[in-house]
Amino acid sequence: MSFGLFRVPEPINEPVLSYAPGSPERARLKAVYAGLAGQTFDVPLWIGGKAVRTGNTSPLICPHHRREQHGVFHQASAKDVNDAITAAQAARGEWAALDWEDRAAVFLRAATLLRGEFRDRLNAATMLGQSKTAHQAEIDAACELIDFFQFNVHYLTQLYREQPISSPGTWNRVEYRPLDGFVFAVTPFNFTSIAGNLPTAPALCGNTVVWKPASTSVLSGSVIMELLHAAGLPPGVINFVPGSGAQVGDAVIGHRDLGGVHFTGSTPVFKGMWRSIGNNIDNYAAYPRLVGETGGKDFVFAHPSADVESLVNNLLRGSFEYQGQKCSAASRAYIPDSLWPQVRERIADELPKIKVGPVEDFRNFMGAVIDARSYNKLKEAIDEARQRQGGRVDEVFGGECDDKEGYFIRPTVIVAKEPDYRTMKEELFGPVLSVFVYPADKYKDALALCERSSEYALTGAFFAQDRAVIAAATATLRHAAGNFYINDKPTGAVVGQQPFGGSRASGTNDKAGSMLNLIRWISPRTIKENFAGLQGHRYPFMDEA
Repeated sequence: MSFGLFRVPEPINEPVLSYAPGSPERARLKAVYAGLAGQTFDVPLWIGGKAVRTGNTSPLICPHHRREQHGVFHQASAKDVNDAITAAQAARGEWAALDWEDRAAVFLRAATLLRGEFRDRLNAATMLGQSKTAHQAEIDAACELIDFFQFNVHYLTQLYREQPISSPGTWNRVEYRPLDGFVFAVTPFNFTSIAGNLPTAPALCGNTVVWKPASTSVLSGSVIMELLHAAGLPPGVINFVPGSGAQVGDAVIGHRDLGGVHFTGSTPVFKGMWRSIGNNIDNYAAYPRLVGETGGKDFVFAHPSADVESLVNNLLRGSFEYQGQKCSAASRAYIPDSLWPQVRERIADELPKIKVGPVEDFRNFMGAVIDARSYNKLKEAIDEARQRQGGRVDEVFGGECDDKEGYFIRPTVIVAKEPDYRTMKEELFGPVLSVFVYPADKYKDALALCERSSEYALTGAFFAQDRAVIAAATATLRHAAGNFYINDKPTGAVVGQQPFGGSRASGTNDKAGSMLNLIRWISPRTIKENFAGLQGHRYPFMDEA
């Protein structure tokens, strides 16, 4: 029972460490990374606070040293998933009844632990398992997850304080209950912070969770579980069940107590889950909440007035950081022919300077793509584009592929003759930027083309110096991106600053990193209390004149 309305610590975005040569953080991270790389892991499921080893294992492979195996992780069976659901349901009553400040304290402590003793371990696990550079791991695994923990507590506090007015003699109030059932969190490989946020945001609101991580990010996911246990999360609140999508998903979606889905991943998978839930709708105790951030074909559009140097540098960072494996990565660009010669020259000059290789070498800008499936898909698209040069493709530069030691693909630029060329429309999820050069005098036609040519609407960027042009383009592209950037790359949303999400085929736009996302994990109940007794049932209009 709470005995006060408590003010939580004011959230501040976690400062990003530089890992510059000679810095203490660089030396610490290198040492921790080397220690992890030298270990053999046996990653269990976590069900009801207990480690479960099923014996059905898959290898832990490092993308930039693909021939090395760093141990195994255990995969969940349908029985294990049902056990996880049972554990979540068993923990639900006590966790939901816990005072909000006690739930908040768990995640505030997790933020503090991640800022300290867990920082290097989670960053190193992200580097080893997901091939992120030190910088990319730092802004993701450490800083953004700390921000999610702190800002979610802040936003939930604000939400709880939203209360209705009351007329004299009554008291109206709203309580923000958790959902009536458990939440299924399905998380991607590319952002450790997203993997941490998707189960913990609903948990903060009083829900219990079954968490299926991507098989290629199980190592960092297991460190997050260690972090949450150390922060005092009670058993069964979050249950960690790696495994195949079908094996885990079918058992969850068929369960009558499914309360919600918190998903980040591919558009086809999310559509399939939505379809299955719709087909099963009569069997649920309540309508499940569906929250999804899915695919993207994120654009950069340059007006003839754009600053070339800024445009080029933002294209390089926005397209090729973390091997283009960001939902928000710049994937298609529209450049006017008046600027293209300058832009092309600068890109062609800079591409060979981008270093690609193992992430333990801090001189590298890029690591490896996540696995063989991704590598083969990307190589096929690049090879096809090379074959089409002189036809639907003007030129391809960069794009060398080498999987002898790791899944390495160099930055690639495909200049398409037609705006509907395959790589201008399909999500490839790798270091491939497709460019369409439009006639400068057809600027408005090209802008309209950008708006309608993709089924996605996640992120986009517009470059111009003319303010009237910027204002008009912002209006034209209103529904083309959930996160819209002016003279900046379309990546790098910061919790508390740019709430993240998109619509159309990019998701439900429920904006992670804001109060809007937390609203999806609560089920309000309105309570009216009358302090005055009713003295009769008749109304004045019923009396005779």
